[in-house]
Amino acid sequence: MVPVTASPVRIEASVDARLSRWLWLVKWLLAIPHYIVLFFLWIGVVLVTVIAFFAILFTARYPRSLFDFSVGVLRWNWRVSYYAHTALGTDRYPPFTLADVPDYPARLDVAYPARLSRGLVLVKWWLLAIPQYIVVSMFTGGWGWGRGDGGGWRGGLMPFLSFVAVVILLFTARYPRHLFDFLMGLARWVARVVAYSALMTDQYPPFRLDMGGQESTPAPQPDSPPTVPPASPMTKS
Repeated sequence: MVPVTASPVRIEASVDARLSRWLWLVKWLLAIPHYIVLFFLWIGVVLVTVIAFFAILFTARYPRSLFDFSVGVLRWNWRVSYYAHTALGTDRYPPFTLADVPDYPARLDVAYPARLSRGLVLVKWWLLAIPQYIVVSMFTGGWGWGRGDGGGWRGGLMPFLSFVAVVILLFTARYPRHLFDFLMGLARWVARVVAYSALMTDQYPPFRLDMGGQESTPAPQPDSPPTVPPASPMTKS
């Protein structure tokens, strides 16, 4: 059996114990200040990625300060996305910070790579990632993972399922757990593709849904059953 490798991208979330039935109608409006800030932050990510491209090409390393900035933007974007239009699983307003907020219901992190391939950096963000871009566009209704735009519902699977979830919340006062787990699997897939295309990892995003709010680190599976040592020969009397 092929071992399942843990992803360097960790994305987690939890649903508030009590969610407003109506607040989701205006969350996108309340998040407008975040969209404005994120617009400029994503411009910064693009510039940082260009600089990182040449740094990786010549040194095989992503400059740590630039890497931390990009992770911070992804982290901020995920909090706003989770609050306003992806899952809408919390009523807690997102903080204005690039830093990790341990007690916020939505969290994201990317493990810093010690070294990155100089060869892969030339092709992974466009050629190798093309199949992933096609899948992600079906999930989100267009390339990008929120990207801070958030303006209304788009024609992808994630916006549709998020809308179904909050309509159920409206009539039952309960967030459907199965939809939440599925949405988290989609969001996790998209986040891995974004990190890969932003040159932050060489690990190709797997074509699988890792569902649920919490990341689980799978235990390595052996390729073959363990060998049982032969029994010692009996000594003749």
